[in-house]
Amino acid sequence: MNKDFIAEELDNDMQEEEEEGVGGDHGFPDDEKKKKGYGRRGAAGGGGGVSPPACQVEKCGLDLSDAKRYHRRHKVCEIHAKAPFVVVAGLRQRFCQQCSRFHELPEFDEAKRSCRRRLAGHNERRRKSSAESLMMISAQLKESHYLADDQRARVNPMAIHGSSSFKRSQIR
Repeated sequence: MNKDFIAEELDNDMQEEEEEGVGGDHGFPDDEKKKKGYGRRGAAGGGGGVSPPACQVEKCGLDLSDAKRYHRRHKVCEIHAKAPFVVVAGLRQRFCQQCSRFHELPEFDEAKRSCRRRLAGHNERRRKSSAESLMMISAQLKESHYLADDQRARVNPMAIHGSSSFKRSQIR
């Protein structure tokens, strides 16, 4: 067992937890954290050795110890994360950028990197937010138009003549 590797993994795990806001008490007693699965890595108990993270694509198995945290977490090397298809568990699959998982090829449109289900949700959110913003702009324009009309209606020419600072020009 490589002690440097284990120390580096612990440092990375602690850094991840700090960045993600995990850690501290958060209202769970220590035994509750264990039940919920917080902070667990690898196999539980048994004293088994920690194997270095490796790419899960068949015939790859690249050691991901020095890879970016994203690739270690999802157990896929950078090459296979971007490949048009790979073989995982005997099936031709592609890595989905939205799900961070492998899906079978029919779940993707053409050469897209995100599965149809996640793309549909993404596009729906985009359309919804742009439609909402257009409606808000339209409502604001209508409101400002009505306010302008209302302000014009409130102008009282008699109030101007009654003002002491108003100088009357006489037309003869």
